[in-house]
Amino acid sequence: MTATVPDGSPGSPFSVLLCDDNVMLLETLSEVVRAQPDLRVVGTACDGEQALQLVRHHRPDLVVLDVRFPGGGDSVARGIARCSPASRIVAFSAYDDKGSVEQMINAGASEYVRKGVSNRELLAALRRAASSR
Repeated sequence: MTATVPDGSPGSPFSVLLCDDNVMLLETLSEVVRAQPDLRVVGTACDGEQALQLVRHHRPDLVVLDVRFPGGGDSVARGIARCSPASRIVAFSAYDDKGSVEQMINAGASEYVRKGVSNRELLAALRRAASSR
């Protein structure tokens, strides 16, 4: 897959913002994403306010967003959709109940991934979301 960034440069990696209140999980996600040649981590956020500031600054292609994120995952997703409509949101959660999934999809998430999936599955979801841009 050839990546493109907002300026349209072919071959440039997709920019990714990682949002979770678990610092150890953020570090692990960062390592996994940074190891991919077609993905580039532009920042990490531990709460909704920080996430929205980073989205406004970087306008990332992808945002991995914890569903039970401080500030409310669905509320933060709506804020991201308002300030950076081109950013694709991948909801990331320990919960896969129908209500949580629907809430995040309705808030603008294009993918919903359960924590604990393999790195391969997570990366596939990121690439699917990126290709939907």
